Amino acid sequence: MTEQLVQEALGGQRRALARLLTLVENGDPQGREALRLLYPRSGRAHVVGITGAAGSGKSTLIFALARALRAMGKRVGIVAVDPTSPFTKGALLGDRVRMQGLTSDPEVFIRSMASRGAIGGLAPTTVDMVTVLDAVGKDVVIVETVGAGQDEVEIMDAAHTVVVVTVPGTGDEIQAIKAGIFEIAHILVVNKCDLPRADLLARQLAEFVNLEKEDGWRVPIVQTIAIRDDGVASLVEALEAHRRHLVSSGLMERLQREQARRRLLSAVHRQLWEIVWREVGDWDELVEAVARRQVDPFTAAQGLVERALGRPQL
Repeated sequence: MTEQLVQEALGGQRRALARLLTLVENGDPQGREALRLLYPRSGRAHVVGITGAAGSGKSTLIFALARALRAMGKRVGIVAVDPTSPFTKGALLGDRVRMQGLTSDPEVFIRSMASRGAIGGLAPTTVDMVTVLDAVGKDVVIVETVGAGQDEVEIMDAAHTVVVVTVPGTGDEIQAIKAGIFEIAHILVVNKCDLPRADLLARQLAEFVNLEKEDGWRVPIVQTIAIRDDGVASLVEALEAHRRHLVSSGLMERLQREQARRRLLSAVHRQLWEIVWREVGDWDELVEAVARRQVDPFTAAQGLVERALGRPQL
């Protein structure tokens, strides 16, 4: 069944692709088998991460960017991560609602997913879903982070090019510029440039953010009004320029190797966790012991790992 789904997805069947992505997102064994089959076909797409604070217009910008890429003949995949409620465990998945105008295009595939409580702006299986879209032939895969804060740096593990979106009029622009998220940007976008102080924000970014990367790339500042498509062509040019820079300098290969390292470590972590969860069973007694200060969490964790793996840990 999995091989058939994979072949159907590779053949362009959107329903099969949607089913594969659901299996992958849920960590289903069939999803992992699909990843095993598809992984050798991946590695060709340009993966673009779009991050920034909530309300900066990321979804609108992605909508405009995808249309511009399609006008160039590019096949586009979009993975939009929405925050999960800590109370209901549900997610609105509103990003997909904002991009409904793209759904009729057979060469654009949009997938929304809940963050499932993960921090860092992505969901646990976001990178796996990017792999699937890459493998089925998307030329560009855009990943939109949750957009809940200024510490969303996990996008570096998923993307080749990171775009940080900001907007004027959010209060203390200088304080916002100090946030660490600007350090991961390969392209800075000042969106909603029809608002007051947009030019001032762009000048402040140029003055206070270190735009010179160690690899020789100088971070461009692109001003856009995404709702009117203004500046989107300049963003497309900047994305392509960064991709060329990565390839010509040999940095793309180095970046992919480092991302592979982090992805392997993440996979090991997930599988060890699954082993511990499956083998230990009832946690209540141990949780109670930790709560009563009868054992510290680190010793308790070591005991769990030893029980799960069946041998003492060094």
